[in-house]
Amino acid sequence: MTQTTALTDSEARDLRALAGVMIPASAAYNVPGADDELIFADILKSLERDTADVRTALAHLAKLAGGAFADLAPDRRRDVAVPFKQEGGTPLLALNRVVLLCYYRDDRVMRSLGQEPRSPFPKGHVVEQGDWSLLDPVKKRAPMWRKAS
Repeated sequence: MTQTTALTDSEARDLRALAGVMIPASAAYNVPGADDELIFADILKSLERDTADVRTALAHLAKLAGGAFADLAPDRRRDVAVPFKQEGGTPLLALNRVVLLCYYRDDRVMRSLGQEPRSPFPKGHVVEQGDWSLLDPVKKRAPMWRKAS
């Protein structure tokens, strides 16, 4: 069963304000910010397993803000976001992941990047070849699993 959100109204307001600070709208690229109504609705629907971490991150954000982050002036929000980014830890990583995933699956954002707004399958996407030697440390690592008997 999927729920739309387990956040309180205050937490949702703070998350939306933070999303707008993380990824603001850009007139130059003609893209919405992550606080856009459609994108933010997707963020709320996509929290799922990350809800507890997001709530923890938002509680820390409110502590740094001295109250509701959404009630701060835009300049003050950016000032509070700096130490929040530095101190956020795992809860902030979960919050970042959800915001970024939802933002980059928005059709308007994909079009602005020159990408066709579609799922990668069945057509696939062309990926430029990179430096495969970057995977060498991973290949040299010991297996992280047990062999099946």
